[in-house]
Amino acid sequence: MNVDRLDALLQRFSVSARIFHSGPLCGVTDHVPEADFGQLHLIRRGPVDVHHSAKRRQRVEEPSLIFYPRPLPHRFVTDKVVGADMACANVSFNAGSTNPIAQALPDVIVMPLVDVENAGPVLDVLFREAFAQACGRRHIVNRLFEVVLILILRTLLNRAEVDHGLLAGLAHLKLAKALTAIHASPGKAWPLEDLAEIAGMSRSHFASTFHEVVGSTPGDYLTRYRISLAQDMLRRGEPVKMIAVHVGYGSTAALSRAFSAVSGKSPREWKAGLDAASV
Repeated sequence: MNVDRLDALLQRFSVSARIFHSGPLCGVTDHVPEADFGQLHLIRRGPVDVHHSAKRRQRVEEPSLIFYPRPLPHRFVTDKVVGADMACANVSFNAGSTNPIAQALPDVIVMPLVDVENAGPVLDVLFREAFAQACGRRHIVNRLFEVVLILILRTLLNRAEVDHGLLAGLAHLKLAKALTAIHASPGKAWPLEDLAEIAGMSRSHFASTFHEVVGSTPGDYLTRYRISLAQDMLRRGEPVKMIAVHVGYGSTAALSRAFSAVSGKSPREWKAGLDAASV
């Protein structure tokens, strides 16, 4: 597949990471992420027992990553004396809970480090910098964590690890072409026939396959994606009139109708709630 399935998404909805721990982790450690922050833990040496609840536990023996795209409290239990060597970062998806990538990922991903495509050299440098005390290490490690995040997404797509939703659609040989076109040009009118042609499918087969794999109609997906973009632009203080044009609505009234249908609020009401929450 020649099309870059992640490029347009990552241009509009970036991801950032900030390291908060590197070194041995001994005994019991509880993690309670802040609102809108996920976490990525890289285990260089284990084992680590991972607890999400009294009934949900997993033992990680080999060097692995544990990725929480969204806030989810968790507990790590390691040997009290020798512990486990780990590097951990808070992860922020631009646009928070409305980021379509974050929404598409499962609650937790556990993956051996050797399974992350082309990550070996990156991880070698990341661990070396994270466990050293060289100047500028934090900034280097933050960037390397972000590279690892993108490599995780690439691996999930190439191995079709997610079986439903946006990532499943991007892993589908034909649907990915239509989804990538939407992501690259969200303001364009996208008749079903045009998307089906891009995907190389008949109109009816495209519509049924899209719904089965992605979980919505193409039209509903386009609307939700546009509103995610509109919400991000509102966060950045863009005027509603300009947002309406950018995301494909001919007027602020048309944007407001679509925005209200998705979020239950008008753009101005949604922005006012965001501002009030930040005070």
